[in-house]
This record gives sequence, C-alpha cells and structure tokens, in this order.
Amino acid sequence: MILRLSKLNTMTSASKLETEKMVFAPGCALMLYKPELSEKLHSILNKNLGEMELLLTCCQHPPQVPPKTLVINVCPGCHKRFGNDYKNTTTISLWEVLVDSNFFSFPDYKGRRMSIIDACPTREQEQVHDAIRKILKRMHINLVEPKNTRTKSTCCGDSFYGLIPTGQVKDLMIKRTSEMPEDDVVVYCISCVKSVYIGGKKPQYLVDLLFADETVPMTFEPDDWHKELSTYIETH
Repeated sequence: MILRLSKLNTMTSASKLETEKMVFAPGCALMLYKPELSEKLHSILNKNLGEMELLLTCCQHPPQVPPKTLVINVCPGCHKRFGNDYKNTTTISLWEVLVDSNFFSFPDYKGRRMSIIDACPTREQEQVHDAIRKILKRMHINLVEPKNTRTKSTCCGDSFYGLIPTGQVKDLMIKRTSEMPEDDVVVYCISCVKSVYIGGKKPQYLVDLLFADETVPMTFEPDDWHKELSTYIETH
C-alpha cells in the first residue's frame, strides 16, 4: 500500500515523498546494547504509524527491500547509509518522527542539566540536531551546549579507531569529553556512550532517556567493543 508521508505530520522533511513501505531499523549497536528497547520502539511505531517490519540487516549490507522504502532509523550511521548509499531507501531519524508526536509519553527530568555530543555521521543533518533538542526540551532537560556543537561538533574519538593506535583513540575520547560543561552528556550513538564513559563523564543515551532507563557502558574498551560489533555485523 502506498502511504503519503504528509499523513505523518511528524515527518516534515519527507512530506513530499511517497513510500511503498516503512520499516524500522534499530541498528546493530542498539540490538547489542538493549534489544528490549528496540522492541518497545517497534511496538510504539506499529501501534501509531501502522504495521512495519523490523529491518535487522546491517546498514553496511544492501537491504533487500522494495523501491521507495522509508527506513526509520535510530543509529546515525544508519541515517547516513540508508539515506545515501542505497537506491531503494530513503530514511528519517526516529527523533524527527517523535519530536512533535502526540502518541509518545515523554518522561519529565525536571530541569536536569546535561551537555550533548552530536554524532559524526549526522554532523550536517541540522534537522536531526533540531529534533533531538526539541525532544530534550519536551523532557524538561536543561541542555548546556559545549563550545563545539551541532555542525561544528568534533568527533567523540571513536571514528579514529583502526586509523591510529588504540591508546591515542582513548586520549581523543578523554579530550573530547573534557569539553563537556556538564557531567551528564546526552549521546545518540552507542559508540559515543563508550567514549564518554572512557572520558570520565556519565553518558545519557537518548533511547534510554526516552524510557527513563539508566545508561550503562557494557563493553567499552575500544578493541573489545569493535570486535563485538564487527562479529554482529558479519552475521546481519
């Protein structure tokens, strides 16, 4: 069935497009981190936007989907690849879907102060930055921006993994995290969770914040994390 995205008034950046199919892609990192939160999100989207499949094919592999498939993504890497690399897909972030929704019950953080790191793959995606900040405002989080933010945000350090020695990667993580004016740091990339933790501050993963769940680093050493992620990607 063809759905006009204008019916989904939260999807303003894609309102003139048509899609034959919508799918939800939680991303490999979230499936490794807390797959139960992926299930919660999938259920909420199904209930409010219509039944959609769960796309578990890693964005580094071509998705077997029909033309004009809209992918609702959570991961910044997925946003970049499903938006640019595959002819059958367009994409929109979960944050753009939820930002003005009347179907999601946002928790209230009562003015709690937090900083933020914007993820590298969405550095030029200002609509993503805007949506996330509006969501934080809806959750009554008092955002204290670092000096380098939004389109001028600097990498958390993880993107340099494999290019320079791991010790230097960790030094970059510590340096970037030290720029954060608050101890609590909002992130929307799982690798940023690891970086901020290594950097000595408390990561607040945006999906966790949506469900008032605690962010935990789990596997955080860069060598161990990238091995775990690569193994998962190979099988998905």
